[in-house]
Amino acid sequence: MECILIRHGIAVERDEWEGTEENRPLTDRGKKRVRQAAAGLVALGCKPTHLFTSPFVRAYDTARVLRAELCPTLKVETREELAVGAKPDQLVSVLHTLPLDAVVLCVGHEPFLGELVSLLLCGKMLENFPFKKAGAACMEAEGRLRVGQCRLCWWFPPMQLRVLRKRARMKRQGEQS
Repeated sequence: MECILIRHGIAVERDEWEGTEENRPLTDRGKKRVRQAAAGLVALGCKPTHLFTSPFVRAYDTARVLRAELCPTLKVETREELAVGAKPDQLVSVLHTLPLDAVVLCVGHEPFLGELVSLLLCGKMLENFPFKKAGAACMEAEGRLRVGQCRLCWWFPPMQLRVLRKRARMKRQGEQS
């Protein structure tokens, strides 16, 4: 099983937003950066079988952009287990219900995503694994993802995903010449 974790894109600043925290949206720049990160995930060969997202608007909108670029046939599933305030072990329980060959793309928030990575890698929640906005990581395991028994396949901040996108585009242009 593989689990690709991505933090939502750049959202409107809290002090500039008059609505509820749950409804704080992505900025135009945030949407653009998520599209670029998605192209980097395409360059990595990511092929999700499931797309889960926090119900918060900034995460849901990130998931919609990812879906359009990466996996247009998948349904975006909102999961409370990815919402702000959820506990990583709650999501691990959901992941255990999926097929062993699942590739799950999960869109969420900090510090949740970093805590989930540390739980899957180290067996306990640490604060050493922060995600930048539109940054992503991929965890894998033989069979089910188990606490403390997963492998980190890759971890890319958004800038590195954008570099992967550019390299893939340059390679395609070179092949067409």
